[in-house]
Amino acid sequence: MSAVGRKFVALLAAGTAILANLGCSAPTYDKVQVSLPTSSDGGQGQLATGANAEADRSIPKNLRRYYRQAIDWSTCDGSFECGSITVPLDWADPGTAQVSIALKKLPAARKAQGSLLINPGGPGESGTEFVTHVKRIFGQDTLNAYDVIGFDPRGTGLSSGIRCYSDERWDARLAQSFPFTASGMDEARASSRMFAQACKAAVGDLLAHVDTQSVARDMDAIRSALGEKKLNYLGYSYGSLLGSTYAALFPGRAGRMVLDSAIDPRVDPAQMEIDQAAGFEAALKSYVAYCLEQSGCPLSGSVDDGLAQIATLLDDVSQSPLTGADDRQLTQSRALVGIIYPLYSRSLWPVLTSALGEAIRDRNGSQLLANSDSYESRNEDGSFDGTAGQAFVAISCLEPQTTLTLARGTEIADSIMRAAPTLGDAWVQRVWDCYDWPYSPIERDYDVSARGTGPIVVIGSTGDPATPYSWAQGLSEVLDGGILVTYEGEGHGAYGMSNDCVLGVVDDYLVSGTVPKDGTTC
Repeated sequence: MSAVGRKFVALLAAGTAILANLGCSAPTYDKVQVSLPTSSDGGQGQLATGANAEADRSIPKNLRRYYRQAIDWSTCDGSFECGSITVPLDWADPGTAQVSIALKKLPAARKAQGSLLINPGGPGESGTEFVTHVKRIFGQDTLNAYDVIGFDPRGTGLSSGIRCYSDERWDARLAQSFPFTASGMDEARASSRMFAQACKAAVGDLLAHVDTQSVARDMDAIRSALGEKKLNYLGYSYGSLLGSTYAALFPGRAGRMVLDSAIDPRVDPAQMEIDQAAGFEAALKSYVAYCLEQSGCPLSGSVDDGLAQIATLLDDVSQSPLTGADDRQLTQSRALVGIIYPLYSRSLWPVLTSALGEAIRDRNGSQLLANSDSYESRNEDGSFDGTAGQAFVAISCLEPQTTLTLARGTEIADSIMRAAPTLGDAWVQRVWDCYDWPYSPIERDYDVSARGTGPIVVIGSTGDPATPYSWAQGLSEVLDGGILVTYEGEGHGAYGMSNDCVLGVVDDYLVSGTVPKDGTTC
């Protein structure tokens, strides 16, 4: 997936003040925390008994120790509870190394009717961070009824977060821009190869096992440790792919599932890049139309004229970066992120107006740099809150990939530039992010239709730039139990981020099991 489709936690958490710092303390990340088994019960905690052990008698004998764990919850951060479970590094070879998966729970406001596992997407974003914000996002009926559980997927956050580069090297990589020329693409591939080699050296075997299917299997172990016969789940963006993968692997254990800002797993990886570029181009066009109607808009003329002015800005900074605060340079890659980040939510459009005005009129890149920093979780001192960006690359590169040659990469880049004439020239270098990755993508050997589940609610927003509406339509069609709910509006993510209609539909489904009519529009 594109490197511009992952920043979802900040959008959900901060509302109209998205660019503000989330205020969460950043954990310290060392090399991957992988351990060897120390006992027959998996080396951590007690064996769980009762409902989950009874429900999982069909689990193979060599996996039962992972399914019969008891979570040792302890109070943390006031009203929350923290814990962890242990899972095998390689589910196909569970007798070797293990990884610890961090969990954080917001207990139900009233008597819980069960647990609701949640994921904010990315890939690479922290679910334990996300759960600290759900009181401002989720409907009260859902918060009353469920213990809401956030988890950090393997390779992210507190679950062996992936760090390949130091903050300084990662910052430098994010600033790199490569022209769409033969020599520029050579430089892009060399940069990707260098990062891949650093990841292999720093992370080791975990790097081969941070794929979506492994995380979905971890989710089943979490389900069992929670004492649930079925998994109730709500996932946004990449989290929707985790949910649909879980349903496909464990259709009989899928409970009430909501897949928001959904991803169609059948979309070709090259087409995914093209679709996302086109999605942000469409969102930018909507923004320009809005801007031209506001006083103080730095753009002028028609919508096409405004788009051309933004394209000129991106072209200019590729040749001569603008200077921002602390004499930092606004390169083309940072300018691209500074422009697209506010397109995730209509509430941020005024921020984009301010940033473009500063860049176009004053030749100052400070606000676009601030937007980019917010997206990348970069602090003023150059440090980063966590390693979500690095984990994003590592996880994405284990998803199905297009075999890239220079000719194929050029073909994809040409398609991107046709789909996104304003943003495309800055976007195309993303094509090479997984070039020469040291581990092969994981093949999908399961039925993506997830036959045998109950109804699964799939939500798509018509103006979502990061996960285009067509993907939600596709997922609802391919899932045997897919129920499509459409939000007619802008932005990435609908539940808790759009209107009372979406909120009510989801809460009614999660709390009382009321299945919305397929094709419901809000």
